[in-house]
Formats: sequence, C-alpha cells, structure tokens
Amino acid sequence: MALENGSFSMENITTASPKLKSVVDNSTSATFGALILSIAILLGIPGNLFIIWSILARARKRSVTTLLILNLAFADGCLMFLTIFFIIYLAKQNWIFGEVLCKLLFYLCNTNMYASIMIITLMSLHRLVAVMWPSYLSVCTRRLTVLLVLGGLWVAVFLLAMPVLMFRAEKTIGNKRIVCETHHNRTEQAVFQYTLETMVGFLVPYVIIVSSYVCILRRLRQTKFKRMIRSENLIQAIIVTFCIFWLPYHILNVVQVMAALTPEGMPLKTQLKNIWESSRAVTSTLAFISSCANPVLYAFAGRSYIKADGLAFMARLFEGTVLDYSARKNQQTRDVIRL
Repeated sequence: MALENGSFSMENITTASPKLKSVVDNSTSATFGALILSIAILLGIPGNLFIIWSILARARKRSVTTLLILNLAFADGCLMFLTIFFIIYLAKQNWIFGEVLCKLLFYLCNTNMYASIMIITLMSLHRLVAVMWPSYLSVCTRRLTVLLVLGGLWVAVFLLAMPVLMFRAEKTIGNKRIVCETHHNRTEQAVFQYTLETMVGFLVPYVIIVSSYVCILRRLRQTKFKRMIRSENLIQAIIVTFCIFWLPYHILNVVQVMAALTPEGMPLKTQLKNIWESSRAVTSTLAFISSCANPVLYAFAGRSYIKADGLAFMARLFEGTVLDYSARKNQQTRDVIRL
C-alpha cells in the first residue's frame, strides 16, 4: 500500500494550492497518523511474531487455513517492521531516507495490501470448496498444490506492486523540504495506478469473497447444518476487519481518479484534490492498523484456551480450526445420508 499517493502530474504540482503542496503539509493529519502508527507498531510486531511462533513451534496440526494465516501474519509482521520509517516521516513532515528507500518502502507496503486481500480471498475459496465440493478438497489441499498456489500468489503480489517503483520519487518543496510522493507525467498513469489498486486490491477480491460466502450459507441451509463453527467465525472477522480499515483508503483512490479526470479549471477538481490531500495520511494510517488487528482478533477468539494452555492458547485455536472442519465434514455426510 501507499502511505500517501502524492500528485497526479507535473501540471498538478505547479497548479497546487500554495497552502498545501504535499499531503504531509497537513500537520493535524500527519500528527494523528504518527500517533496511530505508534500504537499499531506496539501491537503489530509482538502480535504477529507471536502468531508465527505459535504456528511454527507449538501447533501440532496444521490445516490450509492455518498455513494461510501464517502467510498473512508474515506479511503483516514485515509491514509493522517498516512502520517506524513512516512514523518518522509523518512526525518530521520531511523524507530523510533517500530515493531508494522512498521507492522500496512504499513498494513493500503495496505488496502487503495485495498479499493480505489475496490470502483472505484464498481462505474464502478454500471454505467454498470445503462446503460445496468436499470430495475435491483433498485434491485442492495437496501439499504441492498449496505450495504452488502460494508461490504464484507472492509472484503476482510483487508484480502488481511494480507501479510504485515506477511512479514514486523524492520531491523538494520550497528548496528545503523533501517529500516522498507519487509523480505522474500523464493523467492516464494516475488513473491506471489507482484503478489497479482499488479493482485488484479490493473490489474484485471482495466480490469473490462475498459471492463465496453467499454460496456457503445457501449450502449450509440446504444441508440443515446451521452450527456456526469457530474457524468460520474467525475468517469472517478477518474479512470484515480488513474491509473496515481499507475501505476509506480505496474510496480516496476513487476520489483521486475523479480528480485526475476532471478538466483543469473546474471548481470540482480543486475540491476533490483538497479532499484527498487532507485525508490521505489518515486513511493510509487506518490501512496500516489492519496489519495489527488480526492478532487482537485471534486473542479474542482463543480466550477460552488461555487458562488451560497458557502461551500455547493460539496454537490450540488454530488446531481447533482443523477439528471444527472435521466435525463439519462428518455432519455434512450424515445430513446427506438423511436426505
């Protein structure tokens, strides 16, 4: 993801409001963003490391869902380690880390955005196959198949984030202050980048996710199996949380595209530009929070294990998703026989 997207074109840079030439010029927004990111890093780093440790060192049974959660925790944990750079950037309102890190850090942020939503989509598709076509589940969950899918996912993630490397660069403001922003020489470049982010990084995956769960709910009603299982609740909580924290970011992407397509000189263009410039730091900060929210969700979901299992409670939670799935499969079989 991008912490802030900068200007659309060199023309927009020259016609920008003299009071606000960069999104980090908004002191209130930048200060609030730095504060929220500081809280996120305190929760996100230990939380995601604990998830990784629980799965690798303490979990005795590992399902496909557990493996996907492991990849999600890895992506979120890496992002949390990068957060300190953005806290400093927002606090100083000045980019001090050089051109290379300007491109690299924001590129890695974008890879987290794509990786998170794609992993969540895979969780939903895995549930869809388990409920709709359980006889094919063993084929889809073979070790080699799962590894190939995950490998292809990460290759796609790194390719989709490439526009950040091409369009982000340092910019000097007032001959003294440096910012790391996106620069587009043409309107088409801006429209392409932000449309790609919102369509591939949010809208299309969420259509797949929602469609999958509509099919799942219909199937469960048909089989008269209505017990809500722990793993289903956990995945649904992850999906909803991701939507809450990322939706404002993508709405602002739409606003930026509208601003880019609005002809110069129209009042609407200035209004749209002011909206995304004043809000980008805050919406991007909210997106960062999603990377520290999942450990909190897991802690709530596994709180019943804490007293009995201590630090191993998270591992018991993930093992429970395997047991829940087995119970559901057995129940489905019995329901089909009765039907």
